[in-house]
Amino acid sequence: MIYDTDILIWVQRGNGKAARLIDKDTDKQLSIFSCMELLQGAKDRAQQKYVKDFLHDFSFSVLPLTENTGHRALIYVAEFSLSANMRAGDAIIAATAVENNLTLVSSNTKHFGVVKELQLQGFVP
Repeated sequence: MIYDTDILIWVQRGNGKAARLIDKDTDKQLSIFSCMELLQGAKDRAQQKYVKDFLHDFSFSVLPLTENTGHRALIYVAEFSLSANMRAGDAIIAATAVENNLTLVSSNTKHFGVVKELQLQGFVP
């Protein structure tokens, strides 16, 4: 599975349900964009180190932004930005999931529901 940034934020805030969800997954994936969002949200170097350690300790693989992923994300923004307020970050995360044939886990399912080819699993904290 691939996890939306919000799931990792729930874990970092101490949500046991989110932690159990990712802990039982043996093949944890993350979009490079989610990794960037987590690092960007850190207030200082210590928090950035915490994020890096967290991703390492939970054995996440960070998937790169490939040409195909970027192209698909561009299509999603062009198709859904006006009708469903699709933002670039969500488009990259969705495209990463689709390109890698992975189920995306998110508590923000309304952000991704317009992408028909996306396998989406909702999470309620």
